[in-house]
Amino acid sequence: MPDVRIASAQGKWILITTVLGSSMALLDSTVVNVALPRIGDDLDASLSALQWTINAYMLTLAGLILLGGSLGDQFGRRKVFVIGVVWFAAASLMCGLAPTDAVLIGARALQGIGGALLTPGSLALIQASFHPDDRARAVGLWSGFGGIGAAVGPFLGGWLVDGPGWRWVFLLNVPLALLCVPIALRHVPESADGRSHGRFDILGAVLGALALGLVTFALIEAGTTSLLAVAGVAAGVAFVYVEKRRQDPMLPLDIFASRQFTALNIVTLCVYGAFGGYFFLTALQLQVVAGYSALAAGTALLPTTALMLLFSARSGALADRIGPRIPLTVGPLLCATAMLLMLRVGEHANYLTDVLPAVLVQGVGMVTLVAPLTASVLASVDTARAGVASGINNAAARAASLIAVAALPLVTGMGPEAYRSPSAFDAAFDRAMPVCAGVLVVGSALAFAMVRRPAPGCVRPECRTHGNVTAPPIEAKGG
Repeated sequence: MPDVRIASAQGKWILITTVLGSSMALLDSTVVNVALPRIGDDLDASLSALQWTINAYMLTLAGLILLGGSLGDQFGRRKVFVIGVVWFAAASLMCGLAPTDAVLIGARALQGIGGALLTPGSLALIQASFHPDDRARAVGLWSGFGGIGAAVGPFLGGWLVDGPGWRWVFLLNVPLALLCVPIALRHVPESADGRSHGRFDILGAVLGALALGLVTFALIEAGTTSLLAVAGVAAGVAFVYVEKRRQDPMLPLDIFASRQFTALNIVTLCVYGAFGGYFFLTALQLQVVAGYSALAAGTALLPTTALMLLFSARSGALADRIGPRIPLTVGPLLCATAMLLMLRVGEHANYLTDVLPAVLVQGVGMVTLVAPLTASVLASVDTARAGVASGINNAAARAASLIAVAALPLVTGMGPEAYRSPSAFDAAFDRAMPVCAGVLVVGSALAFAMVRRPAPGCVRPECRTHGNVTAPPIEAKGG
């Protein structure tokens, strides 16, 4: 049984280590959008290259995050976490030194592999190290400090882009890793799951990532890659075939026998698909069309994350009392309203009258729905499968964001140089926001029709305080 107490020196070092590691991935997921216009100008990149700058990372992270947790259970959680941190930092260094957009995209894909190792590993270390009486408080501190990192991310990213330059958005991860790794090796105990058997669903992970990658490529490079789209669908069918027949699949398909779990993941696809498109395009809209600096654009979105950080725990408690159906119905509608309010953001937009109302409504909507969504996912399956359910839901959210970033420019008619033309980008943005709002309305309708109150005594989230806007937090293993 783990016996580290949170008040001990070792307990404090474990918290510092896990917060540093998870903050690397959280910072990266929130700051890169702000840097995109400068990256495009400096590397003479097309819009599709900017899409790949986001999606290369999301592709490998979404495709491998379920496998990353299993590797830690088998080979040692500290070992895999440290490998993930070193890998992430090395890939970040490659990003920061990238001479071309192609090199940057390749390095971003490598970053996602590191993220898939360290993201589940940071929480797993807390679960495996702390005494059961202290674990809830440790998880709360970890998720709270991580939320602060997510909130500071866009502000810090904007400051770096306007100051020393966009490359420092990535290079910042190197000193964080240099702090994190020695502390982990010195103070964090090694742990593994003795029940692990050493068999990993590598084929499933490859097929899943290949399906996502081919479909994403077909959407971004539309017009010349219809065969790749077919190949992507075929890879997806092969993925389902393999997962259905493996004894220990990465994605156990029988978990979808729960109607509630299936419905919640469809809602997740709608919600986080809209969020992914919204955050990608809004960071560009504020800079390309409204004329904001990178710092101003990053700071403009800070209230959304701050509201989540301050009120996510209260939202979860409210959903416990009234059930998840109302929050999961109202929350997406609030976010849809926020995206329609963003239509007011054009040339010379005033922050207080044009931007802030939309950002605040977006924050209230996310506060309303994110915590109840996570709780409902955990409650929809058996206790022993809570960790798997959470991992699947997290991967679904990232995959939805990936597809949205790939598809929205195609759907709204953005050309390769659209982000260099304020008028062209503004027109496409005005077409994109109603699309995102419509997807959220669909998610709201599905939640109203299909989500029900969970049974008493089900698994509850441990990460009650967070500010992650890119995906729901990964939760504990059950049992």
